[in-house]
Amino acid sequence: MIRKSTRRIVFVIGLQLAMRCILSCDSYAKTIDVISIDDPITPVVAEYIIKSIRESEQSTSECIIIQMDTPGGLDLSMREIIKEILAASIPVVVYVAPSGARAASAGAIIALSAHVAAMAPGTNIGAASPVSLGGGKIDDVMKKKVENDAAAYVESLAVKRGRNSEWAIKAVRESVSIGEEEALRLKVIDVISPDISALLNDINGREIEAAAEKRKLQTNGCAIVYKEMGFRENILKTLANPNIAYMLLLLGLAGLYFELSNPGAIFPGAIGGISLILAFYSLQSLSANYAGVLLILLGTVLFIIELKVASYGLLSIGGIIAITLGSLMLFQSPVPYLRLSLTVVIFSVAIISLFFLGVIALVLRAQRRKTTTGCEGLVGMAGEAMSDIAQFGKVFVHGEYWNARSRMPIAKGDRVRVTAIDGMCLTVEHIERT
Repeated sequence: MIRKSTRRIVFVIGLQLAMRCILSCDSYAKTIDVISIDDPITPVVAEYIIKSIRESEQSTSECIIIQMDTPGGLDLSMREIIKEILAASIPVVVYVAPSGARAASAGAIIALSAHVAAMAPGTNIGAASPVSLGGGKIDDVMKKKVENDAAAYVESLAVKRGRNSEWAIKAVRESVSIGEEEALRLKVIDVISPDISALLNDINGREIEAAAEKRKLQTNGCAIVYKEMGFRENILKTLANPNIAYMLLLLGLAGLYFELSNPGAIFPGAIGGISLILAFYSLQSLSANYAGVLLILLGTVLFIIELKVASYGLLSIGGIIAITLGSLMLFQSPVPYLRLSLTVVIFSVAIISLFFLGVIALVLRAQRRKTTTGCEGLVGMAGEAMSDIAQFGKVFVHGEYWNARSRMPIAKGDRVRVTAIDGMCLTVEHIERT
């Protein structure tokens, strides 16, 4: 009996230790994924956030934290991110950090859609008024429609997450922006945390609803996994810069110009083609004004025509004007990060103009240069009369014997100069010997 009791005790103790070990291993297996966004919201950033959320859903992540510092971005990209957050099966925490960061415009609306919205001290959120990103101004009626649509959208998100819908509407209609203390007081966000570790402590045990299922966040003891953009995302993010897109467009046009001017060079054509494809990807991502693109193309065509047609510089002037106007129209946006740098525009237009004007000058100089080959090359050359020339006779020019004629009599042996050529007969004049 004693042996049986001892065995039972040992078995129970062993079972308890095994359970503790399993629970301990399970807690350590849980992770917290953290990604950092410190750029405008573009299609590349949206793709990265969506991919990260889906990867976290497939792993043992307790939740995913999106640390954000953004001035805003494109409406379509913002909505794609929000749709993914709303459909996510794991909690998504949007954390406006570090100190000095902001969640403006599209960033503010993304924060409102998160299961948990947090801010670090010294940050701000808001200014979510919709703006025209595709170039040009919108009329009052369309502006009102866009504003009403955005207001209804943020209101529905705020209501769904139990946040201050009145402030959300003001952020759209009046572009209001507030700091973290005011945001917490108005119930725009859930917590204020100085860093990731403090954030995990603050949200531990918080009840949220993800994919229509209520659950409590268990963030204590979870390992933090920081994820970064891969090589592909970094390249595409760089291409989503208006200045880079503009330079790629100009480089592509220059490459094609050199290839068409010198068929078979291959390298300029290959570089130009690749640059144009990358440029058009960037232009699509940035909602470029294609009237600006067409003006830049027109300017390049005018420069090329100038090489074939003597317009005395008028086509070149038209090309410079077209490229300048196209550059200024290419990215028209009220927000600085979606506009071309004026310095880049001036520098690029100046370089292109000087290049084409230099090429045109060389072409005109070549066209005006005296012909040195063929029959036309004989005009102006000196020779010797091989017979008396009353009207017709023979001359020796450029190592050849030619029939010649002259208005004035020329004696045999006199020096002559060719003034014209008509078929196989040269017109010559007498040269005084020195």
